[in-house]
Amino acid sequence: MVKVIMGKRGSGKTKQLIELVNVAVNEEAGSVVCVECGGNLRLNIKYSAKLIDISEYSIELGYETLFAFVCGLYSGNYDITHVFIDGLFKVTGSDDDSKAGAFLDKLEAFSKTSGIKFTITISGDAEAADEGVKKYF
Repeated sequence: MVKVIMGKRGSGKTKQLIELVNVAVNEEAGSVVCVECGGNLRLNIKYSAKLIDISEYSIELGYETLFAFVCGLYSGNYDITHVFIDGLFKVTGSDDDSKAGAFLDKLEAFSKTSGIKFTITISGDAEAADEGVKKYF
């Protein structure tokens, strides 16, 4: 399952994500992971969630890199039940809607085989989003 929370800057996406992460930590039996770019969530996410600041790794940002990163997380911990990504465009360094839609499709396929749920925030106008992204609202 892939779920996208999309809205303009300041619309409360990150606050909603924080609440969802903290609920998942309390209710899900497996590991909960949250990926961000920058250390903005450190004080808001419960310590039992694995918070990853992708900017701490010297990797070239992009959709393929993020997908490989997620696959690597799973290969190291098969107990992951939910992955949250705060700010997809910021984490990937790309705001290309068509590439985002293809990435979400790959995550959906991976979700079906791994059982991991994905919740992702995207900054932008939800009305103007590509159909490939809208289908995950």
